[in-house]
Amino acid sequence: MADSSESLMKQRFRGYLPVVIDVETGGFDANRDALLEIAAVLVDFDDDGLLKPTETLHYHVEPFEGANIEQAAIDFNGIDPSSPLRGAVSEDVALKEMFKPIRKAQKAAGCQRSVLVGHNANFDHSFMMAAAGRAQLKRNPFHPFVSFDTTSLAALTLGQTVLIKACQAAGIAFDQQQAHSAIYDTERTAELFCWMVNEWQVLGGWPRNKE
Repeated sequence: MADSSESLMKQRFRGYLPVVIDVETGGFDANRDALLEIAAVLVDFDDDGLLKPTETLHYHVEPFEGANIEQAAIDFNGIDPSSPLRGAVSEDVALKEMFKPIRKAQKAAGCQRSVLVGHNANFDHSFMMAAAGRAQLKRNPFHPFVSFDTTSLAALTLGQTVLIKACQAAGIAFDQQQAHSAIYDTERTAELFCWMVNEWQVLGGWPRNKE
């Protein structure tokens, strides 16, 4: 990453590296229900100073011992937790492997912490942090409570809160048949986040010219 890119990322998000995360789960309780799938998208500024998605990370996750899985949840996301075809790994392996490139990107950007970006971010943040706690991961790059919520940002910039409607309003193609897959939803959320950041810059919101 070039020095200019490092400086821009560090300045733009006050020392945070935004990382877009989406999870699929066995319910709504992060401490009780299974984490079944997690995806992350890294973002960076291009040569024109526009924020772009750069890399996608993705893991199917084995339910932790004693995890609850609600039938309504797997009916919704279409995941069969017992299928060997998922190639699922433990929470420990999934997060350790995911955190490695995130920490590398964070260091390259000159940032002190990563911050989770998500659509209804508190949900994704709570499940990821609960899994990291169960795995006793000491090198968690993410801030323990700060997150960027694209639901709120989309309400402000586009007048929409539902992911598909916000993407459509921003001119981002969205295939509802592929929705509720962690990797697909994360990539669309990343596109939406980048679009909103770039649009705000085009409108003169940041950086402001200093006389």
